[in-house]
Amino acid sequence: MTQTAARWYVVQTRVNSETKAALNLLRQGYEIYLPRYLKRRRHARKVDFVARPLFPRYLFVTAGLAAQRWRCIQSSVGVSHLVTNGNEPAVVPEGVVAALKAREDARGFVKMDTSPKFASGDKVRVLTGVFMDSAGIFDGVVDHDRVAILLEMLGGKVRVYLDADLVTAA
Repeated sequence: MTQTAARWYVVQTRVNSETKAALNLLRQGYEIYLPRYLKRRRHARKVDFVARPLFPRYLFVTAGLAAQRWRCIQSSVGVSHLVTNGNEPAVVPEGVVAALKAREDARGFVKMDTSPKFASGDKVRVLTGVFMDSAGIFDGVVDHDRVAILLEMLGGKVRVYLDADLVTAA
């Protein structure tokens, strides 16, 4: 059965080639969607934000299979392959791309969920750093990026402030 309506498909790119693949597909007349977000980066006591792909090595492309030859996508510069289901391109479920676009801010970056993952009193574990593998109790959110946890040390509970991404459920 030939499909005439344009649907979204997933393209796997070569390593760090999302932008290159997107530009080449655009030049060929395909509509693409490369969702990006602002990742917080810490380096030398400095914090900044850099644009990163939401799904590293992947982007979305839309094509009417009757009108465009999808096999051309496979040989585009920067593209590793089109994700397929057997011999046919795998279709992205309807509404997925629209839902991602709906979460974009005014600059086109997908807003990440910043709500706390834990409730006060939940048991947590530190993933890396000085307190790696230490068990503690979630004490609350300090700001957009940091959380407070209570660690058992020095004969009592000590409040420690850590980056939110360094803490996981115990």
